Amino acid sequence: MVDLVLGPLLRHVGATDATVWVETSAPCIVQVLGNSEKTWTVAGHHYALVSVEGLEPGSTTPYEVRLDGHEVWPHPGDDPSLIRTLGAGDRFVLAFGSCRVATATDDEDSSALGTDALVAYAQRMRARSPEEWPDALLLLGDQVYADELSPEMRRRVGERHDLSEPPGAQVRNFEEYTWLYSQSWSERNVRWLLSTVPTSMIFDDHDVHDDWNTSYLWRAEVEASSWWEERIVGALMSYWIYQHLGNLSPKELSEDALYDRVRNCGGDAEQILRAFASDADEEADGASGARWSYRRDFGSVRLLMIDSRCGRVLTADRRDMVSDPEFDWIESQTEGDYDHLLIGTSLPLLLPRAMHDVEAWDELLTSGARGERLGRWAEKLRRDADLEHWSAFRDSFDRVARLLAEVGSGRRSGRSDITPATVCVLSGDVHHAYAARAHFRVPVSAAIYQLTCSPLHNHVPAAVRVAFRVAWSRAAERCVRAVLGRVTPVPDTSITWSKTAGPTFGNQIATLRVDGRAAHLTIERTARGAHHFETVAELGLSSDGPHAGEPPSDAHRRRRRNPATRWRAARTVRET
Repeated sequence: MVDLVLGPLLRHVGATDATVWVETSAPCIVQVLGNSEKTWTVAGHHYALVSVEGLEPGSTTPYEVRLDGHEVWPHPGDDPSLIRTLGAGDRFVLAFGSCRVATATDDEDSSALGTDALVAYAQRMRARSPEEWPDALLLLGDQVYADELSPEMRRRVGERHDLSEPPGAQVRNFEEYTWLYSQSWSERNVRWLLSTVPTSMIFDDHDVHDDWNTSYLWRAEVEASSWWEERIVGALMSYWIYQHLGNLSPKELSEDALYDRVRNCGGDAEQILRAFASDADEEADGASGARWSYRRDFGSVRLLMIDSRCGRVLTADRRDMVSDPEFDWIESQTEGDYDHLLIGTSLPLLLPRAMHDVEAWDELLTSGARGERLGRWAEKLRRDADLEHWSAFRDSFDRVARLLAEVGSGRRSGRSDITPATVCVLSGDVHHAYAARAHFRVPVSAAIYQLTCSPLHNHVPAAVRVAFRVAWSRAAERCVRAVLGRVTPVPDTSITWSKTAGPTFGNQIATLRVDGRAAHLTIERTARGAHHFETVAELGLSSDGPHAGEPPSDAHRRRRRNPATRWRAARTVRET
């Protein structure tokens, strides 16, 4: 009998359709709600992504997974998995976070990690009715840690490789990546959560390597190593299977030529995906490669996810977060009529201002602005301190800032009377949570925010917490600019921003609630107990631009102004 190895994962959900992902122990026919899909094979592993069609809008439907006619999910005695399709209402709830290690590494005390926020969130969901669940979950990077292994993973990898040889105790190929995903998604509560809440994902550095695509020199060095090619091929092959495919709708899947080749190759598709992954890695050198960015619409809420890792252009004379064709595509996806635009990127666009200035200044030095010697020092600082966020890609940062202003003012659509209520950049990576409001030199009607939440499950040293708190202060900003300016002037920014919530620390998950034109953010961190949280930040996302006080047009009379921004200090809320 064929077994269910991993999953099911509920991925895309629309008004009448959904996709369900599984990994199985052998080739078989997978059935979900009367919809069938034959598994396909990669390197001896068997997968299927079942498209479920014909669902009713706004409905809630329990589902089972059958392999060759035998029911294998849900497990006996477990809660049912549900597909809840999008309805016609204006309400939408999105949970988001990033940076989740499944278990402690050799260098960590498991107790220091604290309670896994994703596990606790699932436990709380089990105790609530489906009407109180989020409509979707967004995982913003570091779903697996390829370069920080648990004792179990270290032992398994060590049975295949000499860990004294580069790259040390890290995964090295596709097979070992499958172990990481199994470890991360097999925990009982997480497995049930992913089976019943539609989940969108994007990678970040630790999904591949801590310094992944930091700079041109980094790429040149790592590509000369004996281990990198197998590592990056395994990373992108597994990402395409375990994460990327589920980000696509059934229609997009039907138009995907690579997916068609893999499904219908008549054998093991390993070589097809190996060639694809190798080519996709070359996109960082400016070649035309895979597009990992994608778009999802949830009623009046649009999610536009930007790949800020693999698609970087890193050459001797150019440095961009994404290529020009990709940015053209990103800009085109902001067109249309929606109430809220969510731009997902694993790396925050708006950092603490002192950190932003350091990264922009370091990029300037690395480019040779003050000579080769200082340039080499700045490159070392960039890698040692992970100075590779949007602020370290100045041209790309400015282009995003212009796009935000165009969308928020209506210039992008050509209609100043039709603008979204909010534009929110959702990010993770930096192991603390905060909200910041962007301010522009031109009139902008929409409220534009950076919303960052990290980590779901990771340890943040006390010194790092202090550094982030200090970095948000105006005194630190002035001091940093004065000190750095003695070497070379710190580049100015095209926009400014102010912190409106945070920084908060611990294992955290954020929830964005949308109701018509109103939006509200809640950040919670795990507290003692199975599914207890404490609320550390609440923020109403206001739209108080130059047009916010004007009566709405007839076409938009249904839209309501957002509540005023507010901040509430941390309080413990025990929920059962």
